[in-house]
Amino acid sequence: MAVEEKGPDDYTQDGTVDLKGNPVLRSKRGGWTACSFVVVYEVFERMAYYGISSNLVIYLTKKLHQGTVKSSNNVTNWVGTVWVTPLLGAYVADAHLGRYWTFVIASAIYLAVYLIYYTHGMSVLTLAVSVPGLKAPRCVDQNVENCKKASTLQLAVFYGALYTLAVGTGGTKPNISTIGADQFDDFEPKEKAQKLSFFNWWMFSIFFGTLFANTILVYIQDNVGWTLGYGLPTLGLAISVLIFLVGTPFYRHRVPSGSPFTRMAKVIVAALRKWTVPVPSDPKELYELDLEEYTKGGKFRIDSTPTLRFLNKACVQAGSTNPWMLCSVTQVEETKQMLRMIPILIATFIPSTMIAQINTLFVKQGTLLNRNLGSFKIPPASLTAFVTISMLICVVLYDQFFVRIVRRWTKNPRGITLLQRMGIGIVIHICIMTIASLTERHRLNVAKDHGLVENGKPVPLTIFILLPQFVLMGTADAFLEVAKLEFFYDQAPESMKSLGTSYAMITLGIGNFVSSFLLSTVSHITKEHGHHGWILNNLNASHLDYYYAFFALLSFLNFIFFLVMTKFYVYKAEVSDSMAVLTESLGGSTHRLANQEAQRT
Repeated sequence: MAVEEKGPDDYTQDGTVDLKGNPVLRSKRGGWTACSFVVVYEVFERMAYYGISSNLVIYLTKKLHQGTVKSSNNVTNWVGTVWVTPLLGAYVADAHLGRYWTFVIASAIYLAVYLIYYTHGMSVLTLAVSVPGLKAPRCVDQNVENCKKASTLQLAVFYGALYTLAVGTGGTKPNISTIGADQFDDFEPKEKAQKLSFFNWWMFSIFFGTLFANTILVYIQDNVGWTLGYGLPTLGLAISVLIFLVGTPFYRHRVPSGSPFTRMAKVIVAALRKWTVPVPSDPKELYELDLEEYTKGGKFRIDSTPTLRFLNKACVQAGSTNPWMLCSVTQVEETKQMLRMIPILIATFIPSTMIAQINTLFVKQGTLLNRNLGSFKIPPASLTAFVTISMLICVVLYDQFFVRIVRRWTKNPRGITLLQRMGIGIVIHICIMTIASLTERHRLNVAKDHGLVENGKPVPLTIFILLPQFVLMGTADAFLEVAKLEFFYDQAPESMKSLGTSYAMITLGIGNFVSSFLLSTVSHITKEHGHHGWILNNLNASHLDYYYAFFALLSFLNFIFFLVMTKFYVYKAEVSDSMAVLTESLGGSTHRLANQEAQRT
């Protein structure tokens, strides 16, 4: 019986291979079949992560007896670390191990952390909230300042477990979404179309797992106990890793292409060393490798662009072939692509600072409102579920209706550009903080009218007055967070996708660190120069309304900065003609096809 030979079109064209480095058949690996394992993994992993982070500020207050500023800062510092460590994970993946093996090893650290604790990080966290000797002493005093503080050992075990988790997530977060996106071939129009929806459904899976954590797990932690409440996330994490590993036979993989930092450093150094060398007007005179060097390695060749023209000096042939003196046009353009995104990255820091308020000050507000719903008592952290619900609804409406309607006019397969989508999210953030300020002012007035300012007791207002700010935060995420993740992945060069994805993580990390800095600074300044500080342990005597108004102003100024940066941003050129094919199928004109191919809008 003759063996059917496979033609070149049966194999992926984007350089993806199997784990052994062999070319992969399009029909056997990748696509939504492979992505289903990745998406389901993320549901369980998000359940595990948010099962810890959602109620953490309440735990620090109730169990470790920390005040408002300290507990909020400890949460944002930890979350900031969680979102910054992906930079290291992205480097390891792109430079050395590849995304799959970096993810698997990081998951092992996430689960095992054998060398540090001889048991995995979440189990240590479970022990920290379960074993009497590792728990802080009980205290029923309303004022946490009068409670006996946790010992050094208790704090070391608890925070050691938390930051061990941060190390593990550094290798998983930037690579899991990138592995998912790698399952679609940019050179195949049908798969390219599917990839346009991937990040919407990726975020859908994240928030679906988050919804479970912010409802069921938060309720268990608040009403049943912290032992079971932290034990279930441990089980969820183990299940998530198992699901990912089961999907191994179906994944496509990209070969590591060397350190992205080293390649970018070579370009910058070479350009500086040839400071006085003129750049030829004809790009064909610049140094570039033969096309065969790229095609045989499954890599992408990029033509020279006029943006950041100074860096073109790195590929001017001036005698020396030292890699720190002469770089290829493609290498220079890869560096340009990563540098061009930095102003956009900076513009997302403030929105990420707003997001940090969800699990800190927003939740703390909820503890001072009426939480009774009949015989059921609502955990304050469960309000974050409305962020999730809002986001899930908005993502579905956006993907299924908004995009289909708007692209009839824009002729853009995405409906609107990624930066336009991000801009809408930033505007919503301004509205959120304005509404939060007005809501808090109303709460403080009611507290004053009922004589509850000094004793700091709950105010006779339903906790649901906070719903608008939580619901709008989910709406903002559907625009900003989804577009941000897709933008940094999409605009990164093919050999630096993990690094590009880590940009989306870094912005969340820096946003949390900025939140800690602002909270401490504002608290200190207002105590020093005012009769009462804006942020005290007693929120009824605080002025969170001023603090939120300050954030609204900061968000507005950041929006102006964002508009300026987007005006000068140039989308990278397509690596294939698949976007043009997609646009043509949607009825685009020849002129618009040429324009989209050039500007990637």
